[in-house]
Amino acid sequence: MPSYTAPVKDLQFVLHEVLKASTSDITGYSELEPEFTAAVLEEAGKLCSDVLAPLNAVGDKEGCALENGVVRVPTGFKDAFDQVRAGGWTGLDMPEDYGGQNMPYLLGTAVGELFSGANQAFTMYQGLTHGAASAILAHGTEAQKNTYLPKMVSCEWTGTMNLTEPHCGTDLGLMRTKAEPQADGSFKLTGQKIFISSGEHEMADNIIHLVLAKIPGGPDGIKGVSLFIVPKFIVNEDGSPGARNGVSCGALEEKMGIHGNATCVMNYDAATGYLLGTEHKGMRAMFTMMNEARIGVGMQGLAQAEAAYQNAVIYAKDRLQGRDVTGVKNPDGPADPLIVHPDVRRMLMDQKSFIEGARAFILWGSSLIDAAHRAGDKDADGLISLMTPVVKGFLTDVGYDMTVQAQQIYGGHGYIEEWGMSQFTRDARIAMIYEGANGVQALDLVGRKLAQDGGKHVMAFFEMVKSFCAEQKDVAGMEPFVAPLKTASKDLQAAGMFFMQNGMKSPNAALAGSTDFMHMMGHVCLGLMWARMARASLDALASSPADAAFYETKLATGRYYMARRLPATALHLTRIQSGADSVMALREDQF
Repeated sequence: MPSYTAPVKDLQFVLHEVLKASTSDITGYSELEPEFTAAVLEEAGKLCSDVLAPLNAVGDKEGCALENGVVRVPTGFKDAFDQVRAGGWTGLDMPEDYGGQNMPYLLGTAVGELFSGANQAFTMYQGLTHGAASAILAHGTEAQKNTYLPKMVSCEWTGTMNLTEPHCGTDLGLMRTKAEPQADGSFKLTGQKIFISSGEHEMADNIIHLVLAKIPGGPDGIKGVSLFIVPKFIVNEDGSPGARNGVSCGALEEKMGIHGNATCVMNYDAATGYLLGTEHKGMRAMFTMMNEARIGVGMQGLAQAEAAYQNAVIYAKDRLQGRDVTGVKNPDGPADPLIVHPDVRRMLMDQKSFIEGARAFILWGSSLIDAAHRAGDKDADGLISLMTPVVKGFLTDVGYDMTVQAQQIYGGHGYIEEWGMSQFTRDARIAMIYEGANGVQALDLVGRKLAQDGGKHVMAFFEMVKSFCAEQKDVAGMEPFVAPLKTASKDLQAAGMFFMQNGMKSPNAALAGSTDFMHMMGHVCLGLMWARMARASLDALASSPADAAFYETKLATGRYYMARRLPATALHLTRIQSGADSVMALREDQF
């Protein structure tokens, strides 16, 4: 069975030596002293390694079962969920007014990586709840907040998001679910939603569904969509769950992965719902949840890659196979371990360099969210808006690829279920699809985010890279990082110029290259993160630390990324500039 060890030291390195979190003037960051964050991460790591990770294979094998309208979760899930609740982990970064601990989102993200890496399917139950609670916090009335948030923050009640219908996914303007106004101000919702993660289960006293629906007589299309709170049980005046509402699970989806999470078909039969936010502005309210979810899904790509990599390293060091071409490394054994072979090392270095760069990227993005929400920094808000599709799309695309590489290191054993590697690959696959398929993320990046606020935020990013390179150009040891980063940034700017020049006159040419642009931007972001980690490592080594090998490993891994992975931007630029001719070459009847 695969194991999982929380990468606490790597998280601490990014938090304190790269981001220098505790010295930031963002509200709450002064509490993030190294000793404090280490204690939090180590305690979370124990729970993840000892309780959640062993249940990962159990959930994959058993899955969920629908019995008389009730979903039974895998063995051990409910007890584990009770432990997570008892530890206060579900409200780590939620407001104290509703039972949370009011820690920065940055710390919540660091802890979230550990939970997702240990057991993604399990962690989705609390993750969806956090997102739903955030939407109510941002758009609910005081009465709605007081009614739902204390129980959701503690995960006594869990939450969901209901968007997709059998005939519509990305184009939500096509939805048919109706919300009929009632005399008491409530609504009666009727319709069907599919692919609803955590839609029904036995681990909470109530489930609070956030449901998109149309109020009759409203505008056509997406402009007529509203968002509603639809509890599984109507809440009594004293706050306790009351009568069963007209919402039920009609079926469970049979899926490629995340078997431990209940992915439900939800039926709404004149279910009582309460408007969240403003009529016909449901997408604005739902996007509070969706944008948080997209950051979380990007983290899932990173977390599954990390878990798969950890096990691949163990296997590569233990498995004896062949001899090192430069000389025997294990003279007392019949063969050398896999890790001596260059191609195995290449795959491991691909994984390690991506994972560590992605971790720094997503934690940096989380610090931007804190700057926006806790310090009112509009520039930070604009920058994370630009980066959100990159976090979601790039980290899940490449994270999935890295789980495949980890599986490959096992050879035939990677394809056999008893070794557990296929689960990482299967579980990672969904992250490229839900919360907006990655092609949609790329379209959002190219079609909306680049031009947002007159292109202010993408230009600020380019200036950030340029300024960093200028500051580091004469620092000994930084040349292997600065030179590739400058080249990659120029590639990215050239691609951005292509979209500006061709977006209107030849939209197919632009849209055909949108995913390439998203990957270019992802590589540049990780290149910037690696350059920052390199500078932090050089600074640490200058003081001759006892664990110098840690920082030397960081530098070697970063140099690998800059030399072997970052040059991919040039290939993506060629693809973008080649236009859409080959993409659009066939008529529909020729496919």
